[in-house]
Amino acid sequence: MLFDSSIRKELARSFGATLVVLVTVVMTMMLIRTLGQASRGSVSPSDVMLVMGFTVLGQLPTILSLSLFIAVVGTLSRMYRDSEMVIWFASGRGLVSLLKPLLRFAWPVMVVIAVLSLLVWPWANSQVQELKTRYEQRSDIDRIAPGEFQESSNGSRVFFIDKDSPDTQVGNNIFIAATDGDKESVTSARSARLETRNGERMALLTDGQRLETSRTQPGVKISEFSEYGTRIGSAPAGSAEEASVKMRPTHELLMQPLPAYRAELGWRLGLALAAINFVVLGLAVASVNPRAARSTSLVFALFAFVVYYNLMTLGQSWVGAGRLGLAPFMVLLHGGMLLASLAVLGIRHNQWSLRRLWAARSAGGTA
Repeated sequence: MLFDSSIRKELARSFGATLVVLVTVVMTMMLIRTLGQASRGSVSPSDVMLVMGFTVLGQLPTILSLSLFIAVVGTLSRMYRDSEMVIWFASGRGLVSLLKPLLRFAWPVMVVIAVLSLLVWPWANSQVQELKTRYEQRSDIDRIAPGEFQESSNGSRVFFIDKDSPDTQVGNNIFIAATDGDKESVTSARSARLETRNGERMALLTDGQRLETSRTQPGVKISEFSEYGTRIGSAPAGSAEEASVKMRPTHELLMQPLPAYRAELGWRLGLALAAINFVVLGLAVASVNPRAARSTSLVFALFAFVVYYNLMTLGQSWVGAGRLGLAPFMVLLHGGMLLASLAVLGIRHNQWSLRRLWAARSAGGTA
C-alpha cells in the first residue's frame, strides 16, 4: 500500500507540473497563430480568444499524453537516481510490479484522452470552422470599418469611410472602388446613408463623383451626381459544402467505409491507444544508471514521442490514400509498439543481457 501510494503521489505532482507548463506553451503558440489569422482577415478580432480556446481544447489529447509520458519517465528516473528503486527491489518488488500502480494512476487520464479525441476533438474543430465561416460570410456593410480600407466578400469592391462618421447608418467621405467584368469604377461621395428598398440594402451616396474605365476601350467616363444608389447585399450563401472530415462525429466515421474517414478514425483511436503505450514504454525506458545525465531519459522520451506521433501522421496519410487498411495500420503501429515495450520491460525485469546469456551458454558448454 505504501509502495503504490508513494508512486502515485510522485506521479501526480510531476504530471500536474508538466501539464501546466505544456498548456502554457501551447496556449502562447496558439495565441500567436490566431492573432496572425486575425491580421490576415481569416478570424474576427473579437473571436480570437474563442478560436484559441477551441484550438487548445482540440490539442489536449496530445498534451495529456505527453504530460503522462514525461511524468512516468521523470518520476522513475528520479527514483533510480536517488536509489529509491534499489530499496523497492530489495524489498521484493520487481520492475513489472510498478506497472499496476502506474496504470491505476493513468487510467483516469486515459479515459479523458479517449473522450477528448473521440468526442471533443470534432466538436472543437466544428466550432472553430463555424466562427471562421461566419466571419467570412458577413455582409459587406458589416465589413466596413471607419478609417480602414475593407474588401467585399467576393473581392469585387473596396470600401472606405471616414473615421468621423456619426453612426453606423450614416457616413462621411465615402470611397468605393469596384470591378465588374472589364469595367472598373471609382466612386467618391461627401456623405452616405443606408436604406432598405424592396427588401435590398442600399447605400445612397450624396454629392459625389464617379469615374469609369474599360479594359477593352480607351478613355475615362466622369460623372457627377447629387445622389447615387448602389446595392450592398449580404455575402452570397453559395452551395453547402461537405463538412470537413475532422469535424465529423466519430459515429459517422464508423458508418462510412471511405479511406479519408478511416484515416481520421485511426487518428482518434490512436490518440487513446498511444497513452497506454506511453505508460508501458515509460516504465521500460526509464534510466537505470545513477551516474548518467539527468536529462538523458527525458530527451529519449521526447524523441520517442515525436517519432511515435510522426508515424501516426504517416499512417493516417497512407490509410487516407488507400495504401494501407485501418486494421493493419492499428496492429502494426500500436500493437507493435506495445509488444516492443513489453519485450523491453520483460528483458529489464528478468535482467537479461547478451553478456549473461553468453556466460550461461559458455558455462553450460564447459560442464
